[in-house]
Amino acid sequence: MANIKSQIKRNRQNEKARARNKVVRTRTRSMVKQFEAAVEAGDKDAAEEAYRVATAALDKAANRHVMHANAVSRKKSRLAKRLASL
Repeated sequence: MANIKSQIKRNRQNEKARARNKVVRTRTRSMVKQFEAAVEAGDKDAAEEAYRVATAALDKAANRHVMHANAVSRKKSRLAKRLASL
């Protein structure tokens, strides 16, 4: 445990940010899993809707700096490739 007052405050701030980031990351992963399930089922309409929702969630994660922009771009590209394969 830190003894320095400013570090104690930073620890509190880091914990709050970690909790917020976890929510965004978990929601994003869930959206991607829903898309993958729709692709596996072969339902093109559901997959297109899930793709739209998943890419929006990924973009939000990138805007909030929860995920790196290049990682988000790579994931979106791979999702688009899976969607096009239907």
